Amino acid sequence: MDTPNLYKRTVFISPLLLFLFVALACTAPSSYSQVNVDDNGVALKGYDPVAYFTMGKPVKGDEQFGYDWNGARWLFASQEHKNFFMASPEKYAPQYGGY
Repeated sequence: MDTPNLYKRTVFISPLLLFLFVALACTAPSSYSQVNVDDNGVALKGYDPVAYFTMGKPVKGDEQFGYDWNGARWLFASQEHKNFFMASPEKYAPQYGGY
């Protein structure tokens, strides 16, 4: 293969690859959640994210203290923990959405 033909193919393929990459990125699934959730949309498998900081251990949350934030349902062991989270969710939510 001679050099001019290789150059023509490279010039043509580069924009085509760029177009395909952009098209693929724009068609990402819309069901993607910023937070790792279970089938019911609950984050952390129902564990209280504040308890890790205040009690130093995992504690199951209760639906009566549920709170919807960032596309997920967060459960807490108490109203106090829910209030802490509502005041500063970034402080208590896991990094990278728990992924």
